[in-house]
Amino acid sequence: MKDQLIYTIKQTAKQTGISEDTIRYYEKIALLPRADRKENGHRAYKQEDIDTIRLIACLKKTGMPLEEMRPFLAVSVDSDPAEYPELVKHLRNHRDNIIAQIASLQQVVDFIDMKLADRRIRRECSEDSPEDMAGEPKTVSPAEMAFFPGSAGGRKSQAPFS
Repeated sequence: MKDQLIYTIKQTAKQTGISEDTIRYYEKIALLPRADRKENGHRAYKQEDIDTIRLIACLKKTGMPLEEMRPFLAVSVDSDPAEYPELVKHLRNHRDNIIAQIASLQQVVDFIDMKLADRRIRRECSEDSPEDMAGEPKTVSPAEMAFFPGSAGGRKSQAPFS
């Protein structure tokens, strides 16, 4: 341990962006191995520990539950993924779920953008007389169609969060 740089829990928290309490919690539930201790009893973290905490933070950002992270944390960084096909499959499924969530969220953003633009149009059009607007059909975006199934001349759209 003398050859490696040693970090306090405060330094580790600062480097990883994870609170000291959360780091202690990860140790308590054995998501992280118990930290080595200095002679004074304070925790001592190595770069490998910091890398593991960063991996946990990354997986957590993807919405992966802590319990599902355990198998990924047990595998060495230098391991060949081909040796762990079940983990690769799990990670691919998790990735597909994230892609689906991104697509759903993009539909929501598109819908909000459309509503914001619509509100602006209404304000701009409110200065026009009703006769000026007659005969001009309102353009409907694909995002709006996704939120209002069956509104395009009887054509059914896919549900936005299916």
